[in-house]
Amino acid sequence: MANFQVPPYPPPAAMFNTVPGYPGPMSAGGAMAAPPAASIHTPLYAPPAANMFNTVPGYPGTMSGGGAMAAPPAASIHTPLYAPPAANIIPGYEGIVAGGGGVCIPPPPPSVPMPVPEQAPCQQDWHIPSISEDRAREAFAEYVSSKCCYSSAPVTDGVITNMESFNTYRYRLETFLESRSAEWSQESYTGQPVDAGLQPAPGPWQIAAQPPAFFQEHKQTIKVPFTSSVKNCDLCQTKGKTPCTTCNKTGKGKCTSCNGSGNRESGEQCVNCHGSGRENCLKCSGSGSCKCDTCDGKGKLLIFINLNVKWSIEKDEFLAQDSSGLKVEKLQEVSGKELIKDAQHMVYPVRGFPDVSVAQASERLVKDHQGKNAKTSRILQQRQTIELIPITKVNYKWKGNPYVYYVFGNEFKVKAVDYPATCCCSVM
Repeated sequence: MANFQVPPYPPPAAMFNTVPGYPGPMSAGGAMAAPPAASIHTPLYAPPAANMFNTVPGYPGTMSGGGAMAAPPAASIHTPLYAPPAANIIPGYEGIVAGGGGVCIPPPPPSVPMPVPEQAPCQQDWHIPSISEDRAREAFAEYVSSKCCYSSAPVTDGVITNMESFNTYRYRLETFLESRSAEWSQESYTGQPVDAGLQPAPGPWQIAAQPPAFFQEHKQTIKVPFTSSVKNCDLCQTKGKTPCTTCNKTGKGKCTSCNGSGNRESGEQCVNCHGSGRENCLKCSGSGSCKCDTCDGKGKLLIFINLNVKWSIEKDEFLAQDSSGLKVEKLQEVSGKELIKDAQHMVYPVRGFPDVSVAQASERLVKDHQGKNAKTSRILQQRQTIELIPITKVNYKWKGNPYVYYVFGNEFKVKAVDYPATCCCSVM
């Protein structure tokens, strides 16, 4: 016999072929070859030994719920409720954890050259006709009528003295992204196929996922083929039951009819507990144990890798500065005249725009989106727009005093500064 030292801890499942000297995966229903000098029958599932996932030097097991990495062998730690059968054994999924949303997996380099983006054409009509005095007064009247405490006197009696146009530009860039992450998952084992090690698992970006329409957010979870294996439930030790925490395993609790006294208010013996003051625990029905929540009472768990695919939108905006005095936040409520709309796989920064600040913002944001997202996600589509937002500053007088209001956006929204005719409303 070979001089072979059996380690004091159980080896990982031989089916994953992760330890030199252990045979590779077995055929369906076949028996595993025993290790030299060790008379061990290897079950289809990994043994439920404590700390079983930290028994091979150089393979620090994955952690549960995004916690700290498991300590090396001989450390005194609490065994997690579940973990993969061995760490870093599936190419393309190294270092993933159990739960916590998964580890983000960067996409591989593109197999074909990226298409060269085309320069977006620029519309030459940069102006919006100024609104008329009648339209400005009409918008003002609609605004005042929507306010319960505003008098209409400034609208009907006020005199417009001046109207100025302060049109501004809004640049918007949207990037539609696909990102992928993976995590170890578990479910109760009820006879599902066990395929880990039968074939190499497909890589995270080799698994087909049907994306939604462009710029529609969506999520999809896919079980990765050839990663499923079975292990004993560590929480219940394959029993399918755990001690009842309500009655502390006694199976009894305080009688709800007599509140534990054994007697009714009349002094007669309680017929529910026969004077003992105790009754069967409602949670465990008197057995002292409950169905294991981890394995759903099955005693075994199917563990596998889940691939989480997420389609998301990253959006950034830039508003050119204007001297109207209207707060920028108000412009978020309205739309403008669309001057440029460009949608491609990868857009090119806007060139030759009359407002230099807009062109600079386009250059900066396009570079930022394409640079940072290419490292963590796959860019599926980009689109950029430039709107011309109309802003009209209206100066008027009422009772000899000057006031101002703004009419802005395609919707002719109004913002009045220090409206002069308000009242204090009270509810009786």
